[in-house]
Amino acid sequence: MLDIVTQDEMLRLTLLGGQARVLLCETTAVCQEAARLHGTTPVCTAALGRLMTGTLMLGVMLKGEGESVSVTVKGGGPMGALVAVADRSSVRACCDNPLADLPLRADGKLDVGGAVGSQGRMSVVKDLGLKEPYVGQCELVSGELGVDFANYFTVSEQQPSLVALGVLVKGETVLKAGGLLIQPLPGCEEKTIEQLELRSPMFADISRELNAVPKEQLVEDWFRGLEPELLERVPVSYRCTCSRERMERALLTLNPADLKEIIEDGQGAELSCHFCHKQYRFTSDELKKLAGM
Repeated sequence: MLDIVTQDEMLRLTLLGGQARVLLCETTAVCQEAARLHGTTPVCTAALGRLMTGTLMLGVMLKGEGESVSVTVKGGGPMGALVAVADRSSVRACCDNPLADLPLRADGKLDVGGAVGSQGRMSVVKDLGLKEPYVGQCELVSGELGVDFANYFTVSEQQPSLVALGVLVKGETVLKAGGLLIQPLPGCEEKTIEQLELRSPMFADISRELNAVPKEQLVEDWFRGLEPELLERVPVSYRCTCSRERMERALLTLNPADLKEIIEDGQGAELSCHFCHKQYRFTSDELKKLAGM
């Protein structure tokens, strides 16, 4: 039995001596922080939470320091565009309309697919410190995001994957959130894949499973007989990387004529971070210095 840790973290495991890779994460505090920052409705909390969890699972597979991955989902739903950015241990996210709301589905669950929409694409950009980033895209399948991440892995990375994402919300409180990724690796035996497929219904409602028992117990229950081996535990958090320097660089991307107009207006400029809503104020004199005037 693994030691039980209650904080948000990602477990990296292998099955049967390396036949399959498993990522199991808890993101409850991450999702709660996003809900607090953005004032999301319950359905938007669930959608952003699923997106952040899936993006974190992409992030933990990055190799080097300073690398990052961003996932943008444009499904045509009332939430508008959703964006999440992650590195190996942190994530941040935002959406166009965090106040979007929809009635519960017929089964009593939050209508994440309706809020996100399914008529559009998921885009993944990996900044690996090279001249050009890696860019992958795929059509959305449902907008529920779990199956959409699985489709991305299969279509864009040619890696068949099982993905489960869930956020259990009660009012403004995130009771539990997390995700699971299972990928067969080269040399994986057919009987191992069959075993994982047979067990897949156990993973379907992952947030409720995590709410019932610790993730460490789920590893033991779900993968009994498959020799799960823990490789790494990675604490994860919601963390914004905005700074005054980043905002300065953003200002310098403006058309010089537009920047000059802002300076001549004499009111200065105020920029707000989409991910944490921190505001940065620049006086006209600071803008002049920035523009080299």
